Amino acid sequence: MEHELEDPHAWEEFERAEQLSRDLGELKEIVFEVSEVQKRLDNIFLIIGMADRKNEEEKVEDGILEQVGLLEKMLAGKELQLFLSGKYDNRRATLAVYAGAGGDDAEDWAHMLWDMYRSFCGKRGWEFRVIDEHGSQDGGIKSAVAEISGSYAYGYLKGEYGVHRLVRISRFDASKQRHTSFALVEVLPEIAVDEVVIRDEDIDLDLFRSSGPGGQNVNKVESAVRITHKPSGIIVACQSERSQEQNRRKALSLLRAKLHIQAEQSRTKERSGLKGERKEIAWANQIRSYVLHPYKMVKDHRTGTETSQVDKVLAGDLDIFVEAELKVGYTA
Repeated sequence: MEHELEDPHAWEEFERAEQLSRDLGELKEIVFEVSEVQKRLDNIFLIIGMADRKNEEEKVEDGILEQVGLLEKMLAGKELQLFLSGKYDNRRATLAVYAGAGGDDAEDWAHMLWDMYRSFCGKRGWEFRVIDEHGSQDGGIKSAVAEISGSYAYGYLKGEYGVHRLVRISRFDASKQRHTSFALVEVLPEIAVDEVVIRDEDIDLDLFRSSGPGGQNVNKVESAVRITHKPSGIIVACQSERSQEQNRRKALSLLRAKLHIQAEQSRTKERSGLKGERKEIAWANQIRSYVLHPYKMVKDHRTGTETSQVDKVLAGDLDIFVEAELKVGYTA
């Protein structure tokens, strides 16, 4: 793979070369991790050997236990990858958040989720790159889309697909009444160019200026791209890149992912490896509830996993929910 990427002509097929480069990086990471495990094993046996020679077992026991503890922690983290065997699990992910009905409260809740996932990605060292974002005047989010790059990003995040429900005292209600808000989280895998073919005659391409929070223009050049897929009616947009061509490629990548999900859902009612069909963003469809009043609790309705540490969860500490979802293997 390294030899192929050294060929100066390899990057003429940009998207293929980019995928090859990412695959190579993932393989190098696996080799590095295996070598780190071997080093820790070697250290343990070295300490044991020293104890045998010097007859000082008790003195080195703490050192051995410390090394074993570090090794167990490392292996526990890798164990989760045994559950990431889906066809798309090792790919990048596109994550989108859409506010449901409820005005300011729903848009504020969508923004809270957006920040939660950004923090979760940051804790894992993943790149969280905003593709498109439509904010509100009060600081909320109507909709937002991000591309997430990291080891098994889609595999870890796919279980987050669904409606998320918030119960709290509304900060927008002068009478301090309790409100329930909903937002939809959509998670899509990266789909290669040859996996979904998009014909030029099937799309309309519109150019517009990139905009910031509240809708103000932040770019004097019309580099942002909106693509409408005429046969399906799907609309995607990208305004994160500097050039029109880069935005076009990102938008087409998102469109491929959406078309792929749509095709999977039309072929079968059961989802095999891909999470979720788009549901109404409302009551009874939620996969997880976040309650801030009258008590504090986050509960996943599929796995039964719950915690009272709501603040930590909203700060990106999602591991207990992600791990539970992977281990249970929810496919409904």
